[in-house]
Amino acid sequence: METKTKESVVEQFKGQARLLRFAIPKSYHLYLKLDLTACTFSGTVQVHLNILEHTKFLALNVLELDVHQVCFTDSNHQTYRPCEVVLDGEDEILVLVFDEVLSVGDGVLEIDFSGTLNQHLNGLYKCTYVDGGVKKNMAVTQFEAVDARRCFPCWDEPALKATFKIRIDVPSELTALSNMPIADEKLDENIKTVYFEESPIMSTYLVAVVVGVFHHIEETTADGIKVRVYCPVGKSDKRKFALHVAVKSLDIFTRYFSTPYPLPKLDMVAVPEFSGGAMENYGLITYCENDLLYDDLLSPAARKQILTIVVSHEVAHQWFGNLVTMEWWSHLWLNEGFATWISYMATDIMFPEWKIWTQFLRQTADGLRMDALEQSHPIEVEVHHARSIDEIFDDISYEKGSAVIRMLQGFLGDDMFQDTFAMVRFFPGWRLLLQCVACFENLYLHWKSLSSYMKSYAGKNVKTDDLWCVLSEESGLQIDSMMADWTKKKGYPVVSVKSKDNILEFEQDLQSQFLSSGLCGDGLWIVPITLSIGSYNKCKNFLLETKSRKLDVSELVHSLHQNLITFNEKNEEKCDEHLWVKVNIEQSGFYRVNYEDKLAARLRKAIESNCLSATDKFGVLDDTYALCEACEQPLSSLLSLMDVYRKELDFIVLSKLINVCYKVGEISGDAIPDSVNELKQFFINLLLFSSEKAGWESISGESHLNALLRGEVFLALATFGHDKTHREAIQSFQTLLNDRNTHLLSADTRKAAYTAVLLNTSTTNRNGFESLLKLYREADTVQEKEPILRCIASCPDPNIVLEVLNFILSDEVFAVHIKLWLLTASSFLLVSLFIKYGAILLHHFIANILTLVSISALLDSNGTSDAS
Repeated sequence: METKTKESVVEQFKGQARLLRFAIPKSYHLYLKLDLTACTFSGTVQVHLNILEHTKFLALNVLELDVHQVCFTDSNHQTYRPCEVVLDGEDEILVLVFDEVLSVGDGVLEIDFSGTLNQHLNGLYKCTYVDGGVKKNMAVTQFEAVDARRCFPCWDEPALKATFKIRIDVPSELTALSNMPIADEKLDENIKTVYFEESPIMSTYLVAVVVGVFHHIEETTADGIKVRVYCPVGKSDKRKFALHVAVKSLDIFTRYFSTPYPLPKLDMVAVPEFSGGAMENYGLITYCENDLLYDDLLSPAARKQILTIVVSHEVAHQWFGNLVTMEWWSHLWLNEGFATWISYMATDIMFPEWKIWTQFLRQTADGLRMDALEQSHPIEVEVHHARSIDEIFDDISYEKGSAVIRMLQGFLGDDMFQDTFAMVRFFPGWRLLLQCVACFENLYLHWKSLSSYMKSYAGKNVKTDDLWCVLSEESGLQIDSMMADWTKKKGYPVVSVKSKDNILEFEQDLQSQFLSSGLCGDGLWIVPITLSIGSYNKCKNFLLETKSRKLDVSELVHSLHQNLITFNEKNEEKCDEHLWVKVNIEQSGFYRVNYEDKLAARLRKAIESNCLSATDKFGVLDDTYALCEACEQPLSSLLSLMDVYRKELDFIVLSKLINVCYKVGEISGDAIPDSVNELKQFFINLLLFSSEKAGWESISGESHLNALLRGEVFLALATFGHDKTHREAIQSFQTLLNDRNTHLLSADTRKAAYTAVLLNTSTTNRNGFESLLKLYREADTVQEKEPILRCIASCPDPNIVLEVLNFILSDEVFAVHIKLWLLTASSFLLVSLFIKYGAILLHHFIANILTLVSISALLDSNGTSDAS
């Protein structure tokens, strides 16, 4: 075939978002042979196809593979060989051109191929680990979103589900894992052939293979599912907690979805080099080491919590994503939003004392922050090219997606949920569990619609509208019309609230989308409004479907006045002080609220008097900061509000207060540098009460939340330059240098200590910096290395900063661990570097670092999320 003809043949397949449907796969028989020394692989794939129309062409996905022999055998056992095999790297396709027409019906396409184990943390890649001081190679797959095509030729789209039967040749001393249990093993000298059972139908992005040296522990669920946790040698004691969480999560979701776990086993593997937090491969979940391994001595309380949420998230995907899968990547949020939301539900069931639903507000806040940018995108976004899929693995799909689900949950109410007993009676000690969670009963109710949805679409693919259809049928409400605002367009509204003569006026400002830049964006939303007046017993809710609406609250106000008179509060002005209005109760709605001055003053008084819940204190502060950032409120109003939080002891509220302090400090440092020291002292004063209550040293048997609080408060005080904190931190650090197992510097306060040490480091006094580097080099685990990497950029001396950058780019730091540094490196660090060394050094540094860190790693900023 001439080149011109060949190009014209390929042209009809180029630029297509999806493969043309000449044929669809029904099953894959995949054989892989790995050479971990040469870092290469070869294999054969037999794809059982259904030809949908008479054709001379077959088009499938291939990337960075060498294709060798190709043949197609139809149901009559007639064999066809293509006259042209065309690989197109730009569109990542393989086009097979046949001289004869392939008839409609079943057939088998067989392709021999080979490739290289890459170092980019996607496809089938090489991963390095240390065994007995020697670096060794292992092989790992990461296929989401569209990298199965880097491992074997396939129809690499989520809707084209098929079964998979996998066989692998590996060195005999290695362990080989895949989605299904091992059916058989055969040994031929030093090579072991591992045969895996055939899988149920699944999408290509969920296929997985891991080969290496591992130790494992296991447990069996009440339903007979074998759960194993694999980790590199020498880390066996750090995997017990993850195993416990996985087993509990499987039980919870089996009951919640009223659908059994679809596979006979669930393996979880800790991988030393991984691009994200975790990946929900069907039956073989892969994790970044730090998100699966937990050390009682070296891991802070925050890591225990993150691990629980991440493991629950990935286990939830076995149903929501793997069993029921999005039809195309435009509906990614169905996977990620629901898995995020439901992982908090599972965590709350396992650890109700953590009050994890209050911490869910961080998800909402991250989603609101991201969605207030002009560059934001809708939850549902059209995907026109395979490589653009990575761009939607962000806070919109995860955080906004889960927050919108929570908003819908609050709107539908208890009528859409089954009784709590339906779920908790399956658990031993359920009566005690009921007592523990009675005050949050609604959060534990079984969503009947989700159960129906799961049963209706098991093994199938869905679009967002399919979910709305099920919810509408169950509720009798037009869910699709309401939710279209929140999923099909970007942004969210800010609702202004005013009060006059017992009339509350609600308005979506200028019918506009809220933008943190202060610019106006277009939009009008159907907003579920919930509000309380003076008491959580005095509530109202309605849908704001137009630009504005007035609400008469005379009855609520009169009732509140009567109560106050009963308690001898007869002064009318004093009574009015109690008439605080809180809109968006518990921050369940995905929007901002802007109160007029009079109402804002009453809310400040209510916060100072501890009348509001922790979630509402969080929400008022989060909204006020966002409005201040957008120049909708003055900085003085924000600082006045922050001042009433001085005696706050709730972790999630203090966490938000500290977060706002950091942000105000950063902005003020640029805008009004002369005020920086004064502001830092103001921030320190805000946190002194809570720091004195928490104390520097951990207390045996203390609550999880108190440990979290101590870590965040003292890190903030160290960052703001609090002298007493610096003295305590440096003293504790010296103790750690003398005794690595000391309890005087807990895992929760190590970042605070490291930060204090570095803030007191300079070119002329570099002992602290040298000691930290020594700690890093001698550390055996990522649990020890992580806090050092997160803090090492804290030094204000640009000469030390230059050494830090050279260290980060050295072979001493795994490329995947650089993201820990990137996510915490301050703008001050880069600016100081620019001032001293100029743009050339910065350009060189950024160019080098971008070759080491994948985009997907940068997008996964929570550690709660998947590589997906």
